[in-house]
Amino acid sequence: MPCRAADPMQPVPHSILIPTCPGPVRAAVRPPGSKSITNRALVCAGLARGDSLLTGVLDSQDTRVMAAGLAALGIRLEPDWPRGTVRVTGCDGTPPATAATIDCAASGTTMRFLSAVCPLGHGRYRLDGTARMRQRPIGDLVAALAALGVNAVAESPGGCPPVEIRGTGLQGGVTRVHGGTSSQFASGLALAAPCTPRGMRIEFEGGLVSLPYLAMTRRVIESFGGRCVADGDRVWTIAPTGYAGREYAIEPDASAASYFVAAAAITGGSVRIEGLSRASMQGDVGFCDALERMGCTVDWREPTAGDAGSVTVSGRAARGIDIDMNAISDTVPTLAVTALFAAGPTAIRNVAHIRDKETDRIGDLVRELRKLGATVHEHADGLTIVPGDLRAATLATYDDHRMAMSLALAGLRVAGVRIEDPACVGKTFPDYWERLAAAAALDPSFGTAT
Repeated sequence: MPCRAADPMQPVPHSILIPTCPGPVRAAVRPPGSKSITNRALVCAGLARGDSLLTGVLDSQDTRVMAAGLAALGIRLEPDWPRGTVRVTGCDGTPPATAATIDCAASGTTMRFLSAVCPLGHGRYRLDGTARMRQRPIGDLVAALAALGVNAVAESPGGCPPVEIRGTGLQGGVTRVHGGTSSQFASGLALAAPCTPRGMRIEFEGGLVSLPYLAMTRRVIESFGGRCVADGDRVWTIAPTGYAGREYAIEPDASAASYFVAAAAITGGSVRIEGLSRASMQGDVGFCDALERMGCTVDWREPTAGDAGSVTVSGRAARGIDIDMNAISDTVPTLAVTALFAAGPTAIRNVAHIRDKETDRIGDLVRELRKLGATVHEHADGLTIVPGDLRAATLATYDDHRMAMSLALAGLRVAGVRIEDPACVGKTFPDYWERLAAAAALDPSFGTAT
């Protein structure tokens, strides 16, 4: 059986050899719960009046880190990770802890969201993380908090964590935030805003990235009783409504789904993703549209009473495309690997911000794709993949879950592809290797440690 990165009792292999797929991938898959929705819902439930029950919760390193961060702020959570549920007793807008040190590990949502939540409390709070987290900019969020009267300092060079905050009860008001580095800065401010006495007006400066994630934030806020009004894409006004506890179901993760539909596109198979449709609040369902442009057939089944809908991707991604992936940037590595098997080049544009993810997802992705034999051109805001004669390679993953999950797909058709540090998938998809093996009918020796 493949390694399960989430099981601390099992040895963790340094690398795994990906078996070639015995035929076209044909499967029905329901991905785990959305990490992005889970962490937003945890924050809203933690700040709400009364109790909430979250279902469909993702069990992963990122979501456990968020839950632990909220607990460090004095919020009571009762997670049942195997069942995908978390009961939360909300703090009615004021975190009880007067001091906390929060280990955000590699979780960007935890660092950015809780940096905005901590000022609602009264006390001293410190948020830190991995060595890579100390390289990921947060200065724009710190500046936006300063405009609201918050005493916050990013201690590493370049305005990076650790973040030290002295909370005096965030009052709200008007602030500006640059939207070109991460949508999570605005999302963090917006998640805290309903719990301020004055509410908040957020004015966006510069270019905006990952707009679907901002729309997701608004929808989760409103699900818990908040009110966020958008004036175009430049101003949000959030009323001081507070949040109300509720039962909340989390839909499957569209980013995780991308690996399975890409497997179909690479092998000429057919994969049905259960629980996702055009009605999803996750922008990454748009990855299926990119595969359709490459030559796949995409069939959407919309939700009905008692049926959450589905999307089926069939056929081969036969041709390269030119695509702006700003709105679906988490799926850039997945599309780049798919492009290795298309006829003609694929150009991916307008994703400069992904250089500040868990790793530089442009430069490092270019390096690894070249190892496989492709000609890859690096641009400031993207990359161009020119397919060639592919070959075996051992691929580095840079402690980046998305690099590992996407690069592994090349091994479905190229013999001898080995993935280093496979356990890093535990950040968002701990049982990815088992799920990939089942979907692609891979050799039982898959996951042998070396």
